[in-house]
Amino acid sequence: MQILIVDDNKIQLIALRNVLVKSGYEVVTASNGLEALEIVRGGLCQLVISDWEMPVMDGIELCRAVRSEDLAGYVYFILLTGRNLLEEKVKGLRAGADDFISKPFDPSELLARIQTAERILSMETRDVAIFAMAKLAESRDPETGAHLERVRSYSRTLAQHLAGLEKFRDQVDAEYIRLIYLTSPLHDIGKVGIPDCVLLKPGRLSDSEFEIMKEHAAMGAQTLDAALRRFPNVKFLQMARDIAATHHERFDGAGYPARLAGEQIPLCGRIVAVADVYDALTSRRVYKNAFSHDIAKSIILKDSGSHFDPDVVEAFIQSEAAFRAIWSKFSESQVIAA
Repeated sequence: MQILIVDDNKIQLIALRNVLVKSGYEVVTASNGLEALEIVRGGLCQLVISDWEMPVMDGIELCRAVRSEDLAGYVYFILLTGRNLLEEKVKGLRAGADDFISKPFDPSELLARIQTAERILSMETRDVAIFAMAKLAESRDPETGAHLERVRSYSRTLAQHLAGLEKFRDQVDAEYIRLIYLTSPLHDIGKVGIPDCVLLKPGRLSDSEFEIMKEHAAMGAQTLDAALRRFPNVKFLQMARDIAATHHERFDGAGYPARLAGEQIPLCGRIVAVADVYDALTSRRVYKNAFSHDIAKSIILKDSGSHFDPDVVEAFIQSEAAFRAIWSKFSESQVIAA
């Protein structure tokens, strides 16, 4: 595996490089974030170790830039920093960092964290298989376009914001953020069991047809429950099941399939509910035009506390710029004016 080290301090750069080369790693170096970003765009480095404070583009800016790129594979990002305050680590997580190493670095800790990164990156084949399964389910609905890519990105953005709130710090960490990005595309996997006459109907569903469509949430949960019975301790299956089962529940208890309310609904389901509805609102369908961001925002705000968890809605409001950027990146239709 090729590792990219980014640091404007030549002494530290050499020290890091020597440790990694002696351990058998292939190393590439850069002295600032802009130079590093060009190397990452080349697609050869899956692991970046970057200093936080650098001229031209610092580590946080580099991390955000990497996360905004449409790269072929996941890039694991470690921030090297003397900033050990909780608030600073939260800032790093929100930017998309996966891990942190304190300065001055300890070689044994550095190698242990790289081994952790290798284990996570080795799961990318699994991630590809999961996404392929989600795309297979999505392929039955010709209108969904880049729906999965947008929903997973919206969900990750919301989780990154929630990671900075005291209420969610014990629940939402870097692993949780990775898992929701990985598993949220499976939210509608139960649609494989919906008859074509309902799923592919070119227009609004009748009341009876909508009742049939609603069964996809329970069907998705049942499908993933079968896998969980075989592998009960696999976290991504647990989260995928929870998302499939609860992303149509409502905070006021009026949703489906189980009419759960409030915190009875797993947090991942409450997050994907906002991401999924926002994407539905801002996407074109045969029976409606795509709404603008401002119209979608007003609808989500109106339904805060009834349809949606107010904490997740607030995360959405605080992440508007990121939502707009994701929509623009995966845009597929013209929107009507607000």
